Amino acid sequence: MKDKTIDIFANAPVPKAVISNIIPSIISMIMVLLYNLADTFFIGQTKDAYMVAAVSIATPVFLIFMAVGMLFGIGGTSLISRMLGQGKGEKAKQVSSFCFWTGLIIGILAMCFIWLFVKPLCNMVGASKDTVGYASEYLNIVAVGIPFLIVSNTFSNIIRSEGRAKTAMAGMIIGNLMNIVLDPIMILGFHWNVAGAAVATVIGNVFSAVFYLVHLLSKRSMLSVHPKDYRIRNQIATGVMAIGIPASLNSILMSVSNILINNVMTRFGDMAVAGLGVAMKVNLIVVMLLIGLGTGIQPLLGYCFGARNRERYIAVLKFSLSLALCLSLIMTAVCYLGAGPLVTAFLDNPDAFEFGMSFARIYILSGPIIGILFVMINAIQSTGAAIPSLILSVSRQGLLYMPILFLFSQIFDTARMIAMAQPVTDYLSALLSIVLFIMTYRKYFKDFE
Repeated sequence: MKDKTIDIFANAPVPKAVISNIIPSIISMIMVLLYNLADTFFIGQTKDAYMVAAVSIATPVFLIFMAVGMLFGIGGTSLISRMLGQGKGEKAKQVSSFCFWTGLIIGILAMCFIWLFVKPLCNMVGASKDTVGYASEYLNIVAVGIPFLIVSNTFSNIIRSEGRAKTAMAGMIIGNLMNIVLDPIMILGFHWNVAGAAVATVIGNVFSAVFYLVHLLSKRSMLSVHPKDYRIRNQIATGVMAIGIPASLNSILMSVSNILINNVMTRFGDMAVAGLGVAMKVNLIVVMLLIGLGTGIQPLLGYCFGARNRERYIAVLKFSLSLALCLSLIMTAVCYLGAGPLVTAFLDNPDAFEFGMSFARIYILSGPIIGILFVMINAIQSTGAAIPSLILSVSRQGLLYMPILFLFSQIFDTARMIAMAQPVTDYLSALLSIVLFIMTYRKYFKDFE
């Protein structure tokens, strides 16, 4: 018998099924966005552009460990939603427990790693003598929250696979709202500056992780974190990793690409790095909303695939693509026209502002197609197609972006033209995602009735 919380996957009208899943996911991403913007905004109120640059430099290191949460979150969601579609509830519990305990152990190891190698890490990602102290201070504190961060990121995704999108949303809201509230208190009120931003981040992650654990230990959840359900064999570890690794590689490569472009931009000075960091935050307004749409439909698509319901799968995909295109165009116009006020909110240094304004308008050129890209990524992941997922993940921020960035940095001698590498890559990635989905569809749906 199906749990009533996943009945919407199977029986609700397509528009209702899509909207009811994407709204909590988009709200969750808005909270993540506000959390990202809040750190930079309140650090910017110190009027020290070097602190803004330091947080921008440290962020890619933090994102690498967030990718571990994405590995278990996206990989676990894809596998669990397919298991539930096939009526395999016990295996879904085993997948959930595997994701929790394995992710927690990796988080503890990552915390120790950062404490041991924090200064070499900061130097590697492009910190200068003026920013290395701030960046090291930020990462040393943030490291405490990495185990909680991984658990939080993992289950903000996995809980959606049992049809509890609102519960997943609530955990994200609690953690990020805590961070947003504490940022001004600790950064400006206590004058802890970057240390205050880091402490607020840790506390937010702890609250979010604890919220999800309370739910998972309750009778309301179909999933489990109990050690007795922990399994690695029976295609549990491989099933999670098959989709989780490509998904996390995208995040890792995004961090690596941020590190690379930060290093490239250092030749134009710390103000260029600060401006780039703020431009990325502005671009996140579009990106996070559309990531929310894409991740919101993945459990629904995964359930349809597991239930071998091709007609419903295609209907969900078509409706989601139309919605993504409309949202992409609207948000691109908003962010392009509002780039000036948005950048001003973070930077008042004239040189940093000039860089930030130019970079923000360059990055937002990806906006019209970014929604299609994220829907296609999640559509491919929902089928469990490991190879296409891997190709797409390593292409956008790796095989495509890195050579284009290198080429642009050799051909052009202005920071603005070098920044164009990102939108050029995004358009090529969107085209690649469509090609890979068509290939995936032809292979994985050929036996469906």
